Amino acid sequence: MNVHGKPCRTIWLKKKDPKTVQIIDQRFLPHRFVVEDLRTPEDCAVAIKDMHVRGAPLIGVAAAYGMYLGAMSLSAKLPLKAWLGRMKSLGAYLIKTRPTAINLRIGVERQWNAIRGAATVAEAVRLTREAAGALAEEEVENCRRIGEHGLRLIEEIARRKKGKTVNILTHCNAGWLACVDWGTATAPIYAAFNKKIPVHVWVDETRPRNQGASLTAWELGGHGVPHTVVCDNTGGHLMQHGKVDLAIVGSDRTTASGDVANKIGTYLKALAARDNGIPFYVALPSTTLDWDMEDGVAEIPIEERDPEEVTHIQGLSGGKMTRVLLTPKKSPAANYGFDVTPHRLVTGLITERGVCPASKEGLLAMYPERKTFQP
Repeated sequence: MNVHGKPCRTIWLKKKDPKTVQIIDQRFLPHRFVVEDLRTPEDCAVAIKDMHVRGAPLIGVAAAYGMYLGAMSLSAKLPLKAWLGRMKSLGAYLIKTRPTAINLRIGVERQWNAIRGAATVAEAVRLTREAAGALAEEEVENCRRIGEHGLRLIEEIARRKKGKTVNILTHCNAGWLACVDWGTATAPIYAAFNKKIPVHVWVDETRPRNQGASLTAWELGGHGVPHTVVCDNTGGHLMQHGKVDLAIVGSDRTTASGDVANKIGTYLKALAARDNGIPFYVALPSTTLDWDMEDGVAEIPIEERDPEEVTHIQGLSGGKMTRVLLTPKKSPAANYGFDVTPHRLVTGLITERGVCPASKEGLLAMYPERKTFQP
């Protein structure tokens, strides 16, 4: 995607210094574009936990790169068995940084599967670098293909509207900033825009961290996509008045039955969409599927974050980044990061393999190789 007219990704190895991983530090967007250097696995852990990087696919890749940095920091003089033991502990440490997105675990597991058959420590270190890079490229390709499959949904609406603007509502940031490139929910939008289909995006501000207002709006604007920022509770009103043709959101974890965990407030958008006959799609790569879970409401761990994300807000004032208190000083606050949308409210899942019903049968038809693992 474009930053100041130049192609950019969210995470990469530093040129001329492959021992350093670089990221866009998203805490400073949209007002400052900051590139942060990560040199240790602890740096990666902090970046994930404190949301310098966020979004399920991206934090999975960040965890994989954290394993790579850890592999280089461990002494090559260690016996291979001891070295692998340290790496396993490092993987457990990284997985604990955030609980809801399954991609975090996938990134660590990919690395473990890559190195456990290595003959030497040197070989294992090389394999961690290759595995992290391969996962990043896989996520880019997954998102590109999600864009292709989702494009067909937008094209169909555009045909019905006879060339009039297609209005799409999204929630939180499921764009390229949440992935490595393209994004999940935004990939079909970018594909449609690039194909000259008139689109307009309603961007939920997405309290409490305002990822829609600060990130989705920034990246859509950078690519030239028409959009409007609205407060979180506007979606239902827009749907009632015929101003939404389609809702597309992302996912941090989707169960084998099609239940979807996503940014808090997604469930309410799905309810409003159902009540108003608006198609509600979830875009996700296969790395976000949790085949071991069925009941998302009961089983998916919901992250509870620092209440200060609710009580305070950050913005630009007088040219400086400023943080202000919104609530009475003594009022307690709760900060649930995600909610779960039951599969019955989801029109379909847009994956890298195509669009399928949000059901166990739909997912198994899309991923028949998983039938082997079903009880």
